[in-house]
Amino acid sequence: MKKYTESSDGQNIHYKESGQGNTALLFVHGWLGNAEWWNDQQEYFKDRYHIVQMDLPGHGQSDTSRKEWSSDLYADDIAAVAATIDSKEIILVGHSMSGAYALKAALKIPNLKALILIDTVKDLDETFTVEQADEFLFTHYRNDFKNAVENILPQYLFAEKTPPDVQQKIQSEFLQNAPEKAIDLLRPLYHTDFRDTASKVTVPVRAISSDNTPTNIENNRKYLKDYNYTEIAGTGHYPMLENPGEFNRILENILQELNPS
Repeated sequence: MKKYTESSDGQNIHYKESGQGNTALLFVHGWLGNAEWWNDQQEYFKDRYHIVQMDLPGHGQSDTSRKEWSSDLYADDIAAVAATIDSKEIILVGHSMSGAYALKAALKIPNLKALILIDTVKDLDETFTVEQADEFLFTHYRNDFKNAVENILPQYLFAEKTPPDVQQKIQSEFLQNAPEKAIDLLRPLYHTDFRDTASKVTVPVRAISSDNTPTNIENNRKYLKDYNYTEIAGTGHYPMLENPGEFNRILENILQELNPS
């Protein structure tokens, strides 16, 4: 069912609810994504969990009129949806850039049981400044966004086994955005050091990480009190789309660990 709630700065946030169960799985997509990225998970888990798929502001069917973008506002957006849904406990699932914002949101959701990070926050000590982002990413986006999406980003986002239809889907959705809008939506990620936030997270944090780039478990455990990850082989940055069968199996194992029957 399609629904809306309001952000702390008056943006309408779109989300979908389905399924059944005392525990809600709140799925948050990454940069330039949308709620539909989680459709395979919705179908797989709907008989056992309350499924919530949200569109961050600036994405999907949520409002796009925000003037200033920040990690605090993104965290407030996630917390606003969590506060609106009627669920006894919530497990937050954040992909890519939203994983970092989910760390902040975790401090704002009283009934949060756990946080699951999808191919994100793989090394909390690895920092990337706004200046570096401007030099290595944003300049390419401004100069020729189409070329960046089709020829530069695939080196970092896709693996050898990424299905062509998934790559085409991601690139097509990216190209529906104007370059400056795409930059505005991503820039807050590089304005924030998330290590202090991570050190305040008290719920278990689990991760599903592609083997395309390494995860530094030692560095993450310096800040996150209860952290572990599972590697999914042969995928790029979008394991839930590239290999939903294996992804759902791994996610189910993590949920069983967090909620032993």
